[in-house]
Amino acid sequence: MTNTNPADAVRQATDSDWFERFARAGHVVSGLLHLLIAYIIVRLAFGDAGNADQSGALAIFASTPGGRIALWVAVVAFVAMALWRAAEMITGPHPADPRPDDDDDWFHRGKAAALTVVYLAFAWSAAQFALGHGKSSGQQNAGLSAQLMGSTLGKLVLIIAGGVIVAVGGYHVYKGASQKFFKDLKIDGDNPTVKISGMVGYVAKGVVLAGAGILVIVAALTADPSKATGVDGAVKTVAGWPAGQFLLILAALGLAAYGVYCFVMARYARM
Repeated sequence: MTNTNPADAVRQATDSDWFERFARAGHVVSGLLHLLIAYIIVRLAFGDAGNADQSGALAIFASTPGGRIALWVAVVAFVAMALWRAAEMITGPHPADPRPDDDDDWFHRGKAAALTVVYLAFAWSAAQFALGHGKSSGQQNAGLSAQLMGSTLGKLVLIIAGGVIVAVGGYHVYKGASQKFFKDLKIDGDNPTVKISGMVGYVAKGVVLAGAGILVIVAALTADPSKATGVDGAVKTVAGWPAGQFLLILAALGLAAYGVYCFVMARYARM
């Protein structure tokens, strides 16, 4: 009886065309969610109500005819993407399309592990909305933050979490500005649509994430959980600034660009 190396078994699994297609569908769903969030931000810029985050986008899905079915499709796609990221955690990046110059270190394996958790969380949220139990992410974040603020250790956890979110935002800005995202694609930098959507999308998403992380830190330092509401809180904070409407429209355009780039990844990402 032969012993199978776990990494070899995972690589064999990623050779499945169906597995790769379902994982790529995760990029499509992510693109749609970013476009919907951009739409919500535009509405907020002109005085309408809404939650400018993943929960707000999922709520729009749930309220449309056939939306519940679409949400279950999203659940499957997100789970497939989570499993693919888990495979990258074991085998290294791009198991279906490796290159000799791929970075395979603790940072990239850690990033794959983090993305596994993120996509599983997306799948859980989509399932909750499909079942009719969806809740605002901002309210849940504020509630959890309020509980953590009850102790010094909890406040420290929030400050660290905020710092991590700021770092992730900074990484997005760097990746967009330096065009490092092309290493994740099968195509080069000659396509203007890919270049613009990738650069603008990554930078805009990074700025929004960094803003959300800063608000988490501020919330912990001021013992005000209402500030720790994630992306929605960051967007609504900007809405109150003198140039808020203009900045929100810029943010919406940037997140829409990232949504377009997600569709590019669905077609051209190295998996």
